[in-house]
Amino acid sequence: MLRRNIEAVVVEALADTPAVFIQGPRQSGKSTLAQRIAHGSHRASYLTLDDAATLAAARADPDQFIAGQPGPVVIDEVQLVPALFRAVKLAIDRDRRPGRFLLTGSAAVSVVPDLSQALAGRIEVHTLWPFSQGELEGSVEGFVDAVFGVDLPSAPPPAVSQADLFTRAVRGGYPEVMARRAAHRRRAWYESYMETVLQREVRDLANVEGIGELPRLLTLVAARQAALANYADLARTLTLPQTTLKRYLALLAGAFLAHSLPAWFRNVGKRMAKAPKLLVTDTGLAAHLNNLGAAPGRAADEATGRLLENFVVMELFKQAGWSRRRPRLFHYRTHDQREVDVVLEDRTGLVVGVEVKATRSVSERTFTGLRDLAQAAGDRFVRGIVLYAGSSVVPFGERLHAVPCSALWHWSQGKRRFGAMKGRTVVEDGILDPLPEDEVAAWEG
Repeated sequence: MLRRNIEAVVVEALADTPAVFIQGPRQSGKSTLAQRIAHGSHRASYLTLDDAATLAAARADPDQFIAGQPGPVVIDEVQLVPALFRAVKLAIDRDRRPGRFLLTGSAAVSVVPDLSQALAGRIEVHTLWPFSQGELEGSVEGFVDAVFGVDLPSAPPPAVSQADLFTRAVRGGYPEVMARRAAHRRRAWYESYMETVLQREVRDLANVEGIGELPRLLTLVAARQAALANYADLARTLTLPQTTLKRYLALLAGAFLAHSLPAWFRNVGKRMAKAPKLLVTDTGLAAHLNNLGAAPGRAADEATGRLLENFVVMELFKQAGWSRRRPRLFHYRTHDQREVDVVLEDRTGLVVGVEVKATRSVSERTFTGLRDLAQAAGDRFVRGIVLYAGSSVVPFGERLHAVPCSALWHWSQGKRRFGAMKGRTVVEDGILDPLPEDEVAAWEG
């Protein structure tokens, strides 16, 4: 079984916090992680509200349901009975021992007001995304912490080809998809997953009129992934009021199907783009919606470039969950089109910029946006990184480097072990079920 890198963070939180909430998309592995913790060092009982009898008992009398759990307990998919949050609050107020409740849910805290209102100051929240690249290889990635360090790691990471990057992005990270070798079986899973989540999760989140527009909206987000949100254009395309469109986007984010990357700015006098970028939380799903899995485009194709940018941004979001720096993520864009794909800002205000290029080489011009960011951030700027499909770490001036994209998962906190999952072997070089030769040729051009 592949281990999840936020496990140690969750266990640490249970040692001093009454309740911990693991949020994340359906089928990302929350139940598996919660059971592993419950049956391991934490020693808790396990209940899931996906079980009809357990769900009925929780709905019938939430207070008694919680009162009947004398020791530490895991409650899986807790958002199905919002009244449980108030019952958990009352139980914690009577007894604030740490580690009493480990809760999981497929709805984000931001769209479950009962949770945030009832458990403020009593709960710590962590997000479990689909597998990261390091998790697939048995390592705890340390890229985020490394780029904030005084010096970058001395040993260059292994070279990564454009075809490998594309393969990783197209496969995504959902555990069930990892087990399906045939492309048509992966497509079938994604189609079923979208229907189930949109019909079940979103209906549970809110009483949505016109729910039939949500698949179209998600497809549009995938087609424009990693692009600035243009609410007027999206609303016009779907013939929806902008208020309704923004509500639907919030619901997609609440179900962990879409995600946003807000704009970064420090100088209020400078003309900056304030709109967020829109992302699909799993690039395997994005590739499915864009029909990119069957025949990869060339590295210069706009759709392929956006897919790879989305892939890197989501890998950074995953790593931020267990890094020591715990940075917030933004994008940077000025009105004269100078931009940086990702800005990481830690709790002290230090800034690192990351640009994504699916090319084998870079030039001075590639660093234009990073230099502009450095000027805007001033002495808070640590460094700028261009992740590219090359093989060497190359300096491009003070605090600017081109770095192989594989550093994302090879600059790690330490190797663990390799494993297998339902017949799908995790091999040492991390290339899982590589593309057929004809598709590699099409990608490499």
